[in-house]
Amino acid sequence: MVMFGVFFVMVSTLLDNSSSSAQTRSSLSLESDQRFPLKVTKGGSFEQVRIMWDFLFNKPADTRPSVEIPVQTLTKQELLTAPNNTVYRLGHSTVLMKLHDTFWITDPMFSDRASPVQWAGPQRFHRPPITIDDLPPIKAVIISHDHYDHLDHDSIVKLAVKTEYFLTPLGVGAILVGWGVPSLKVKQLDWWQEMAIGGLQLVATPARHFSGRGMFNKNQTQWASWVFLTDDQRVFFSGDSGYFDGFKRIGDKYGPFDITLLETGAYNANWPEVHMHPEETIQAHIDLKGRNLFPIHNGTFDLSMHSWHDPLDRIVALGNALGIPVVTPAVGKPARMVEAAGGRRWWENLDSLKSSGCVSRISDLNHI
Repeated sequence: MVMFGVFFVMVSTLLDNSSSSAQTRSSLSLESDQRFPLKVTKGGSFEQVRIMWDFLFNKPADTRPSVEIPVQTLTKQELLTAPNNTVYRLGHSTVLMKLHDTFWITDPMFSDRASPVQWAGPQRFHRPPITIDDLPPIKAVIISHDHYDHLDHDSIVKLAVKTEYFLTPLGVGAILVGWGVPSLKVKQLDWWQEMAIGGLQLVATPARHFSGRGMFNKNQTQWASWVFLTDDQRVFFSGDSGYFDGFKRIGDKYGPFDITLLETGAYNANWPEVHMHPEETIQAHIDLKGRNLFPIHNGTFDLSMHSWHDPLDRIVALGNALGIPVVTPAVGKPARMVEAAGGRRWWENLDSLKSSGCVSRISDLNHI
């Protein structure tokens, strides 16, 4: 039964390479499909079956950490007293930001598994550093697209009671309303559309990816990256995206950015168009005219064939070589958007501590 669940997830995301459209996507993204046809995986049907087989049965041993990743527990009081322009890594692409004395959260994923079922599918490496119940009121939830590791049913339902707005790409908002989120809270934006909320200007910007939550609804909703503009900060959130010239267009229009929250993980040579390798993430940061790079989409779920720490190893090395500050706080630790401090390399040598059993709290990382 467990293997069937994994098989379902893989089939849903790997084998369907069609580009069917629906009215929930705009002409902007449909024209992009026509100009730059995207294939989720390389090769034909036989090659796709081979890719899925390797993913299921030929995984390297180090795609998951050998110990649970430690986190720094967060409290509501700590968040309420934190200064503005503080950012927290909660896991995967879930980032909590304090801007203008309000809280904003991207792609909230608090469930144990990124899957249509909770008995199978990719399982977390660590617990969330705070529960949804303990979060302060949220000004807005920002969704990039409808994949299970970014749009989680249970997280959305729990957040609905304490969130003022949900901002989504076209079509994704209908999913939220179907889950019981009041329609007045849901705002759907097309690429390049802007909305002012709580002293911020938010912009839905293009990304190079795909959508779908099952075998028969491929690309029926839109995907997006997002720009956050305040009177003193500019933030970019990539969601999921392969590298494309859109990053330069976004940088030219809205940059320079004080911090870029850029995907760095789940990449593979078999699906080069929908996820960025670290070298492409660095180039996207440069295109966006970013100052500090905050790598996301890593360290929480096993979604590819690379080691769980490879994204962090490579992006930090690239940043050092190019003089780009790469901000890598441990899960739950605060980081300031305006500071260039990279943070302790909390992931290094973590696997070697398995036998000692001493890594259970963030304070244990001081020994690494």
